[in-house]
Amino acid sequence: MDSVQVETTAPLTLEIAQIDSLLTTVSPNSRIPKDTIRTSLKASTADSVLAAVYSLGTGGILLSNFLVELGASPVVFGMLSSIPMLVNLIQPLGAYLSERSTSRFQYSLRTHGIGRLVWLVLVIGIASVSWGVFNTHQLVILTLLIVLLSNLLGGLGSASWLSWMAMIVPRRLRGRYFGIRNSAASLTNLVCVPIAGLFVSHWYGGSLQGYGIVLLVSILFGIVGSGCQYFQVDINPQLQNTSYGKLPQTSEIQPEVAKDESSEVPQSIHIPQNQLANSIWKNSNFLIFLLYFSFWTLAVNLSAPFFNLYMLDTLDLDVSYVTIYNSLQAGANLLMLILWGKLADKIGNRPILICIGILVAVTPMLWLGISVNRLDIWLWLPLLHIFLGGTWAAIDLCNNNIQLGIAPIKNQSIYFAIVGAVAGVSGALGATIGSFIVQFAQSGGLLGLFALSSLFRLVAIVPLMFLQEPGRVRD
Repeated sequence: MDSVQVETTAPLTLEIAQIDSLLTTVSPNSRIPKDTIRTSLKASTADSVLAAVYSLGTGGILLSNFLVELGASPVVFGMLSSIPMLVNLIQPLGAYLSERSTSRFQYSLRTHGIGRLVWLVLVIGIASVSWGVFNTHQLVILTLLIVLLSNLLGGLGSASWLSWMAMIVPRRLRGRYFGIRNSAASLTNLVCVPIAGLFVSHWYGGSLQGYGIVLLVSILFGIVGSGCQYFQVDINPQLQNTSYGKLPQTSEIQPEVAKDESSEVPQSIHIPQNQLANSIWKNSNFLIFLLYFSFWTLAVNLSAPFFNLYMLDTLDLDVSYVTIYNSLQAGANLLMLILWGKLADKIGNRPILICIGILVAVTPMLWLGISVNRLDIWLWLPLLHIFLGGTWAAIDLCNNNIQLGIAPIKNQSIYFAIVGAVAGVSGALGATIGSFIVQFAQSGGLLGLFALSSLFRLVAIVPLMFLQEPGRVRD
């Protein structure tokens, strides 16, 4: 594991040095000084690393295994995946509230910060089961309630956070920077997930107690991660709407690059709701992206919640095996993110989304025929997860970048909130449909569900053919 860290940290360090050198070209007219941008980007990267540790305890394979140990049904797994998406309906309210705040940082603490602290209740709940106060069924319900509350708070803050990052990260460095940021998080998962999985699997007090300890450590890391945001340059949303209304990007490296016409809006902090709605409906590029992203989220979440269930329940693999697979996926994600970031800055995000999206669309079909034998366990499943890590690195990065480019700066968080809300509903619908298919058809339904998901993913790519990517740097 140490050799992996040495090999992957070197390119990350090189990329960070290259970004530092590019920041020296920031125009003197930039609203945010380059030194402040540099400090903010480093703080955000540190936050991503600590948030990755927080996420491995509060989601993913460890939480799935925790629910399997409690005897949760497939419907519970569908709810576990649909809740974080369905609560995105609250994003427009969060955007509305954030635009009336005076600090992105303080608003983030009141939403994401409290949302991370809520998980301490589950730690108490796990201890209560050991003391005989709770039973496993009650603990499943408590887990779902905490997932709901934590994600509600996160939904209130996500649009504001994305708008904050859009103002900090220079447009021409977005692909490269978010590639580095996500790579740092993937490196953290690569190292920490198998360690946490082995700890949970071999804890002398049982896997439930072991998970409780991992969860507590994850929460502490998450709280420290929220503190890292203090070192990011704070943005006043009300000043953003008035002072930056006619700028393509506050931290743009070359302000002379042609501006996206959608960002040319009157400098008024109070826009009538019908005027804002009209501007959204007239933004055909935004509507095309909204159509693509919502249907893509539905198609992906038809099957996504059930791959871990398939391995843990149907194939009855030990959690330590599954965490190793997830680490291989994180390693591939780490290695490919930097490449995808450079390529996205060079050729744009849309071509990558189309080409790699086709590959991602057919991957559920690769699960068909997997069984419990040495070849599948030691060769096919590791290769499949490596492939998933490399391809999803491109999808996540480019979807994020293209959304940042399409949304105008004026009332930017409103656009992000609309995307989050619509995609959240469609994703929750996909997970719910998938859970009922699995519940009533059992293992045979899983394989049929994987094939159906592949078909829907291919159809979801079609709107990208009509999307025009704004603000792309041309050679």
